[in-house]
Amino acid sequence: MRWAGQQVGATVEGALPGLASLPGLVRTSRPPEFDGMTFYEVEAKSALNKVPGAVPGTPYGWTINPYRGCSHACVYCFARPTHRYLEFDDPGAFDAEVVVKVNVADRLRVELARPSWQRSPVALGTNTDPYQRAEGRYRLMPGILEALADSGTPVSLLTKGTLLRRDLPLLARIAERGAVDLAMSVAVFDPALQELVEPGTPTAAARLATVRAARDAGLECGVFLMPVLPYLTDTVPHLDAAFAAIAEAGASYVVWTALHLKPGVREWYLQWLHRRFPQHDRAYQRLYASGPYPPKAYRRWLAERIEPLMRRHGLRRGSVDDATGSTRSRADGIVRATAAAGAQPTLF
Repeated sequence: MRWAGQQVGATVEGALPGLASLPGLVRTSRPPEFDGMTFYEVEAKSALNKVPGAVPGTPYGWTINPYRGCSHACVYCFARPTHRYLEFDDPGAFDAEVVVKVNVADRLRVELARPSWQRSPVALGTNTDPYQRAEGRYRLMPGILEALADSGTPVSLLTKGTLLRRDLPLLARIAERGAVDLAMSVAVFDPALQELVEPGTPTAAARLATVRAARDAGLECGVFLMPVLPYLTDTVPHLDAAFAAIAEAGASYVVWTALHLKPGVREWYLQWLHRRFPQHDRAYQRLYASGPYPPKAYRRWLAERIEPLMRRHGLRRGSVDDATGSTRSRADGIVRATAAAGAQPTLF
């Protein structure tokens, strides 16, 4: 590996603007097995991020984000604009410039040991994926899960990463004392299309095999079929194949929602669509003319297409939060933060 070692607080030539002189920066790494990517290892000031409820008056939730940025490179990712927090305006940096909180497990243990900690549910995977490919290198999640297990804290976890399977014994240990809610995100079931839409992710088959492994380990594990991409993944053949595969994997439930395009994501996605599927340009302009969500007529049409297919395959829809359209976890609904893209997690 090729390390560019620095003193903490040193200036890093060529770094993201927001990271050029960064308190807590330990070093940068550009390992050859991650071609074109840069990792910024930092000493974080905190591990837990407090996130307000999506609906006024609902409780605060807590999240942990061991990474900022994500190698999955999903063109629809709602978290892409959060890299602006690092003073970097290029949305493509989200895929290539990843912040790694190398001390996150140690900080978490300190925070969970405080007398004020009420063992509130904690969510992982609400902003960036804790099981993206870099986790195989940095191994942050075992320490995080061990700390949560030791404190008896419930966990909600959403991922596209098959490395989840490595940590199933730790998650089973947490489940002995409290709720563990797992969900695998699988949006595209056409391998060729997946390579275009989310080029850094494991295959749908590999992800569903991980769902099966979680279920075999005695854990609840659902599937997020989201987002459904208009004119790309909303056809009956694609959806029928998706639900058949999800049912075969033994998923506990399914949650689905149509693509939403908030500012910062909209521009990136529509540029990608124009390059790859220009024949749908006008249709998307019509669908998203009034805002980030497709009109009610499209959503109603999609529901009328999906619900019979789910019944055909014996699948249960997960409980959905009215405000965000994503699932309510048994652990107080923390996974709903997945769709609440406005939250800005604390970085250092």
